[in-house]
Amino acid sequence: MSRNYKFHNKSGLYFVSFATVYWIDVFTRESYFSILAQSIDYCRKHKAMEVYAYCFMPSHTHLVFRSSNNDPSGLLRDFKSYTSKMIMKAIEENPQESRKEWLLWMFEKAGKENPTVTHRQFWQQHNKPIELWTDTVIQQKIDYIHNNPVVSGFVTNPVDWKYSSARNYQDDSTILQIDSDGYLSGLSSKRH
Repeated sequence: MSRNYKFHNKSGLYFVSFATVYWIDVFTRESYFSILAQSIDYCRKHKAMEVYAYCFMPSHTHLVFRSSNNDPSGLLRDFKSYTSKMIMKAIEENPQESRKEWLLWMFEKAGKENPTVTHRQFWQQHNKPIELWTDTVIQQKIDYIHNNPVVSGFVTNPVDWKYSSARNYQDDSTILQIDSDGYLSGLSSKRH
């Protein structure tokens, strides 16, 4: 793995993206999106995750976050492990899921192709962490995250995408709380 894709500064602020295996559009139902939101909320309250921006797309997730207990890799590992189990369980138990057999087959196929997986694989293994330490780069990544649903053609205004912190930046925290930008302000004055 490239040096550019590792968590070198354990207390740093990071932009990460991770996708479902084969970029499958799994997040097409409210219940699946809710698992992600509830898991982020839990990690914020109990696992020292600070979230400054997020966007849940049909096949992938973007975050700007930091681990206040200096374990960003472990935090994402646990988040992805838990959400993969819960989402696959939700798919299995959802009588309305018309793609159930195909989705589970694809997760099993991905698991068989990966020697580190014992049964099914939901998320791709890489997170592509990029450390953020200047105001300019932080704003670029937040803008990228918020504009992702617009670029994908789902909405014409970033605030209209329900599962995005673009709403939080307009004082709407109905889906998910994010952390204040207190950590972000002045970040460029102290390079980590």
